[in-house]
Amino acid sequence: MTLWHGRFSESMSESLWRLSESYSFDHLLYRYDITGSRAHVRGLVAAGLLDDDEGEQILLALDQVEEEFDRGLFTRQPTDEDVHMAIERRVTEIAGAVGAKLHTGRSRNDQVATTVRLFTRDALTDLASRTLDLATTLVATAERFPGAYLPGYTHFQRAQPVLLAHHLGAHAWSLARDVDRLIATRERASVSPLGAGAIAGSSLPLDPAFTARELGFARPFENSMDAVSDRDFIAETLFDIALLGTHLSRMGEELVLWTTAEFGFAALGDAYTTGSSMLPQKKNSDVAELARGKAGRFIGNLTTLLVVLKGLPLTYNRDLQEDKEPLFDSVEQAMTVLDALRGAYRSLEFRVDVAREAADDASLAAIDVAEELVRRGVPFRRAHELVGEAVGESMRSGRPFLEVLSGRAELADAAEVVRDGSALERRRSPGASGPLAQPAQGAAWSSRVAELRARLTAGEA
Repeated sequence: MTLWHGRFSESMSESLWRLSESYSFDHLLYRYDITGSRAHVRGLVAAGLLDDDEGEQILLALDQVEEEFDRGLFTRQPTDEDVHMAIERRVTEIAGAVGAKLHTGRSRNDQVATTVRLFTRDALTDLASRTLDLATTLVATAERFPGAYLPGYTHFQRAQPVLLAHHLGAHAWSLARDVDRLIATRERASVSPLGAGAIAGSSLPLDPAFTARELGFARPFENSMDAVSDRDFIAETLFDIALLGTHLSRMGEELVLWTTAEFGFAALGDAYTTGSSMLPQKKNSDVAELARGKAGRFIGNLTTLLVVLKGLPLTYNRDLQEDKEPLFDSVEQAMTVLDALRGAYRSLEFRVDVAREAADDASLAAIDVAEELVRRGVPFRRAHELVGEAVGESMRSGRPFLEVLSGRAELADAAEVVRDGSALERRRSPGASGPLAQPAQGAAWSSRVAELRARLTAGEA
């Protein structure tokens, strides 16, 4: 028997039931639905629509249902189309006739919207926290290898030497932006839809501001139609995860390259690598490859929801049931990737000597030679041309770059910047990759982490 059976003379067809049911995936929301129901019951008591005893009976029944779910004892009945109906049905079994008052003044439309917002709020907090943990792990990883440096790349060609701390710090700063977005999305999502009803509110003396406070939302809805149809907060969450996943994918790609024999810059611990079913010598960086691969899944989930939303007229439409599986999947997979990559970086051994040898290629100091000429009054374009000619001669002749520089009168004095190996140390402008620029960046990073952690804590319900 459905909650709307009074209007119909026939039962739902089996094929429509299979298409319609969502308990198989939305049962994950049970705790959030019960939280929303508790606030609703307290609101009904405050409005005089339930007396204190009735409210207490329903609240006790909700407590029992939550315990049954927690302990794996809850039994779904054949008529339980979704978790919301299942909980109401069970509350009525426990509390009797008073349980039938649970849904007073409420529609599944505002009920579901509230439940999913509660879930998303917690998910955003958890994701932001784990992302920030990964970012700080990157910084800590570099601190295990003080002074280590490697080639930085543009166009996947060696460009200039950079400190490992600077390189991993670049990823950390991008993750900090992800944390900022996740927190901002949580702030915008802090609107309670409870009390909006099916579409137009209620004739009953409900107080949406009361239930918003009960649930820890920043504010109640302003427009009942918007409240039941809005899924912007899910779309934003999926975008945040898709962009986060893109950053994690780039990190994964880098780990794959660094751990190859061709690069040899790093090795991951055995706990974060796999072997081959055929080739005994293999040690595969699967954690990085899977992190890279998940990005497509995150982007696909975002696309799924946007396509669902793009043609919907106001207000609630059953299409919106398709918002949950992409959300659940992206949240779960993102948390898994974040945890796995954090462990991988903690296990990482950076091969300092190998990376240093690659970064000490004299040609990577070509820009330093040009800039030394600029200091001596040579126009930059002329300096670039002169050094470029020397690089070209070195490559064509096979002679060392330093030898070629030393043999050219206009470049011989400037060649000292290559000879003394100071290319890395010379990167000293604000935000640069050299040692002298790092303390200011470290202070800025510490301040940013403290700010983000404070915002995370301040917004927790």
